[in-house]
Amino acid sequence: MTKEQELIDRLIDLSFAEDIGDGDHTTLSCIPDTAMGKSKLLIKEAGILAGIEVAKEVFRRFDPTLKVTVYLEDGTEVKPGDVPMVVEGKVQSLLQTERLMLNIMQRMSGIATMTHKYAQQLEGTHTRVLDTRKTTPGMRILEKMAVKIGGGVNHRIGLFDMILLKDNHVDFAGGIEKAITRAREYCRAKGKDLKIEIEVRNLDELQQVLEVGGIDRIMFDNFTPELTRKAVEMVGGRYETESSGGITFDILRDYAECGVDFISVGALTHSVKGLDMSFKAC
Repeated sequence: MTKEQELIDRLIDLSFAEDIGDGDHTTLSCIPDTAMGKSKLLIKEAGILAGIEVAKEVFRRFDPTLKVTVYLEDGTEVKPGDVPMVVEGKVQSLLQTERLMLNIMQRMSGIATMTHKYAQQLEGTHTRVLDTRKTTPGMRILEKMAVKIGGGVNHRIGLFDMILLKDNHVDFAGGIEKAITRAREYCRAKGKDLKIEIEVRNLDELQQVLEVGGIDRIMFDNFTPELTRKAVEMVGGRYETESSGGITFDILRDYAECGVDFISVGALTHSVKGLDMSFKAC
């Protein structure tokens, strides 16, 4: 089992535990155990569909006898009235899985829709939009899956798969040279093949990074578009570049046209409205 699948399984188990507890007494009290039926996922708002594969896992883990028929796959542009899937089986199971499935799919589809909008804004440039670690606790793997479905790129998944030397790391380490040197020595000592990124706050810090070298990507934190253009010229293609810090949709393309490789946007995951959909008997 992959680390990703393990996290998804744990999330599903925890979600059922907090929702169902010692039993869905509403359903158990009025629906016979033998009752069979089917429900359809009904789209009520235009956007990008995401979470179908996870929804299938929700149904499978709760009741393997449920039959899921998928009509629209993740990444599909959907509109009101579309029916991405129909689920058949025990009515008790349909009712008990409904909210968790919708919570996941609405959240993931909202993120995919937002990411798609940002990715479209960057068309014609080589810049890609990145997510961040500003995610819902416990749901990060799903939210980052949704970013990819929407056309974005995952930054690091967590603190374990990349080294990102931010301003606090640099300050606590005693400066840029010490921070980079220690990061490289750590990777060698631990046998870790991790990319190293460092954040810079101004052109002076950028020059220090260029003199030290030994990194893979440089993040320009809270730079204006004018400073970003100068910074990209200074780097000259030697390292990947990333813009970050308060970059809204309205000014996204201004930064892309400066030539940066990536723009990281926390709003992809921390300020998203779920896509409206319902799960109705049919």
